[in-house]
Amino acid sequence: MSTLSTPNGLDTPGSSASTSESAGGDPVFAVDGLWKVFGPKADQVPADPELTALDAADLRTRTGCTAAVRDVSFDVRKGEVFVVMGLSGSGKSTLVRCLTRLIEPTAGTIAIDGEDVRAMDKSRLRELRRHRAAMVFQHFGLLPHRTVLDNVAYGLEIQGIGKAERRRRAAEVVTKVGLEGMEQRRPGQLSGGQRQRVGLARALAVDPQVLLFDEPFSALDPLIRRDMQEEVVRLHQEEGRTMVFITHDLNEALKLGDRIALMRDGRIVQLGTPEEIVGSPADDYVREFVRDVPRADVMTVRTAMRPGDCGGREHPGALAADAVVAEAIKVVSRSGKPACVVEDGHCLGVVDHARLLDVVAGAELADTGKGAV
Repeated sequence: MSTLSTPNGLDTPGSSASTSESAGGDPVFAVDGLWKVFGPKADQVPADPELTALDAADLRTRTGCTAAVRDVSFDVRKGEVFVVMGLSGSGKSTLVRCLTRLIEPTAGTIAIDGEDVRAMDKSRLRELRRHRAAMVFQHFGLLPHRTVLDNVAYGLEIQGIGKAERRRRAAEVVTKVGLEGMEQRRPGQLSGGQRQRVGLARALAVDPQVLLFDEPFSALDPLIRRDMQEEVVRLHQEEGRTMVFITHDLNEALKLGDRIALMRDGRIVQLGTPEEIVGSPADDYVREFVRDVPRADVMTVRTAMRPGDCGGREHPGALAADAVVAEAIKVVSRSGKPACVVEDGHCLGVVDHARLLDVVAGAELADTGKGAV
């Protein structure tokens, strides 16, 4: 995942090696038909088509149950940032806790690298949570009597790593998250953003296969929150680590996500790239959600280009295929000429001022030339 900082301050996703490499191969997490129902005889709800068809209010009236997650299916690909977004009560936090059975699912399947998570015994679950999927919570859960270094090393201590080795590894991660020089401070001496960095470092120290973030920055003030988002972007660019990120904030989702699953009432109403969600909302709910997003900062030139060749070896005003429309408008306006869209040295198509403005306006474009060579 890479981002482009635009004039209005919205950072938008672009291409990255990790994203393209993750397109194939087996998923890290594979979730199919997942339900979490709270209430009496909860397991009867997913098995009864009459009950599954009820909305939330009718289900509560009829059964006394609440379906927090309803028949959810998705894959998380290796190396991607998969964002689950939704308003309060949409089921997103329950969903992420089900992935490692911090909350027990009611029905459905969860697999990590093909291994059935729901079939894991207590020992295997501990191994999953300690080594393979580390959680970063909104509330930091730091040990107040321990120093920064010892808080970061705590997970390694639980794993049985020797003191010298765990402190060495903890020191490396402390530096990685920008807390060098604060190793001997205690949590009470840190700001909210610094404490969250300690929480992130503690998760990173155990070198997990997947980082699970449950609205980790929602309690931070806007400037610190932005800094922490940048930190996640930087770490992902450097390490390509797989991440599942839960948020209620659309701008945060667009900034961080390679793909976004938008939830409502326990269901995923749309799953796609930021460009797909902004450019092709699945229904009126999603359309209203993205209504105020500047399309030029999210839509890419792939959407706007038409078939064509720039001629010769030169590619005038060359734009990467994943460049956003806002960037392309600047290039075309400066030159006064159409710009060539280039990928791997080949011209995919051409964008001009009129087509770019049509994308900004949300107009339907015929003959985009997607996939042209």
